[in-house]
Amino acid sequence: MNLFILSMLIVQIHRIVAVTHSLQYFHTASSQVTNFPDYVVVAYIDDVEIGHYDSNTRKAEAKQEWMNRFTTVDPEHFLWQTDLGIRSEVKDKEDLESLQKSFNHTEGLHIYQKMKGCEWNDETDETKSWRQSSYDGEDFLALDTKTWTWTAAKPQAVPMKHTLDHDQDFMAYLKFYHTEICVHNLKEYVNFGRDVLMRTDLPKVFLLQKTPSSPVSCFATGFYPSSATLFWKKDGKDLHENVVHGEVLPNPDGTFQMTVDLKVEVTAEVEGKYECVFQLSGVKEDLVTKLERRSILSNASDEDNVRVIVGTTLAVFIAVILAIIVIVVVAIRHKNKKANYDPAALTVSAGKHTGAAGTKTEQKRTKKRTH
Repeated sequence: MNLFILSMLIVQIHRIVAVTHSLQYFHTASSQVTNFPDYVVVAYIDDVEIGHYDSNTRKAEAKQEWMNRFTTVDPEHFLWQTDLGIRSEVKDKEDLESLQKSFNHTEGLHIYQKMKGCEWNDETDETKSWRQSSYDGEDFLALDTKTWTWTAAKPQAVPMKHTLDHDQDFMAYLKFYHTEICVHNLKEYVNFGRDVLMRTDLPKVFLLQKTPSSPVSCFATGFYPSSATLFWKKDGKDLHENVVHGEVLPNPDGTFQMTVDLKVEVTAEVEGKYECVFQLSGVKEDLVTKLERRSILSNASDEDNVRVIVGTTLAVFIAVILAIIVIVVVAIRHKNKKANYDPAALTVSAGKHTGAAGTKTEQKRTKKRTH
């Protein structure tokens, strides 16, 4: 959904000094989506999932260990969140049905999403908040929390806008929620999970290229927090042409990753002129990776390496097999030869043909061999 994707994008500014924390809730009501609950609420702190509610479990659950321990401060917290989830489920499903009628959608897959949240700067104590909705991936209705007015993004949203504009009790609740409740909860969560949320993890940075003619991707992964910047420089100056910035994406372990692509032909002449720079909020030193051909990991080189490894391994394997065969053949021949060379058998045979003289001679030979 466009709203969901846009909400996950973070505006990047070089040299971010102050740390801004955010608390966001994503509500999703859907119809005819297979293998997925028809209602889900997901809560994020600084883009890390901390809570979850859905129509299958009908229970708010923590997604971080430190959030589980939050019940020591507020034992009723998740019961309250469960109650909010149940009430929101009923209301949002009703809104989804109403929207389907407004758009004349009688069947098929349809999704109604709401996003709400707030930010808090822990140095300036400044706050801001937002609330908006989308239908089938397109913006539908938004609340301006500075003027406290609603904006309709679709003609079908106009009737709902007029209804909300005249609902003074609901507007009073929204003002209280966004200026008091949301910010209060955000500060409590951040203070309780400070050891986790206030940490800084530097990433590992790799230069990747699919083929020699493909763009060079600077890939940073494993960093925290998500407020980071990744960009290319040429001869010490920020580069904007032939550069494509990727999104900040979450890793399963709670850290983040991002990429920035550079379209350039990597030759000996350009080596050392380009560098990929990573900047992390709260960290003064930049992490710089220079563009050098030997530093680039590519599919082509990987395939060549695999061929070399397979070829070498096969050659060694064949050599070992041949050596084993030679050893076995020699051993068999030696065994057969030894079996045919029996001294006792030779003595009897010689005695039959040469008589007593022959027997004495052979006995002397045998005696010498045994000594």
